[in-house]
Amino acid sequence: MSTLREPKRVASAAEPVAIPLASRIPWLTEDPERLVRVNGAVQVGAGLMLATGRLPRLAALALAGSLVPTTLAGHAWWKEEDKERRAAQRTQFVKNLSLFGGLLIAAADTHGKPSVAYRGRTAAVAGRRSARHVRREAAGALSDAAGSVRSMSESAQQSVARRF
Repeated sequence: MSTLREPKRVASAAEPVAIPLASRIPWLTEDPERLVRVNGAVQVGAGLMLATGRLPRLAALALAGSLVPTTLAGHAWWKEEDKERRAAQRTQFVKNLSLFGGLLIAAADTHGKPSVAYRGRTAAVAGRRSARHVRREAAGALSDAAGSVRSMSESAQQSVARRF
């Protein structure tokens, strides 16, 4: 919430991540303060959506996406010279990394409902089984029809032979 109200406070830390990111994505502005504010708004909005159960998979994905630049800009432990600050930043980095993993799990969670991919695979298996069953029935029906034709042919030959 504080980054929404006062983005200047963290804009300087966000600049090394925000500017290269904005230069790669044409519609993003190169203003670090605005990017910090947008990132904060995404985190607040997606957090509220996830907490209230509104589009939870999309909200978790948005949170995971917004966590990447936040973590890279705010917890660059590899740049710290002081051992204590380096350890603190590494701890925060690992914490955010674990949050990222949890958000990805939440984004993939279907709450016990089969996913579209699972339903597609199941339908394909059922379709193959059905096709095999139809093929077997058709082969049996064709075999029965061939037997009937042979039998009728033999009967017709015998009938013709008796008349002559």
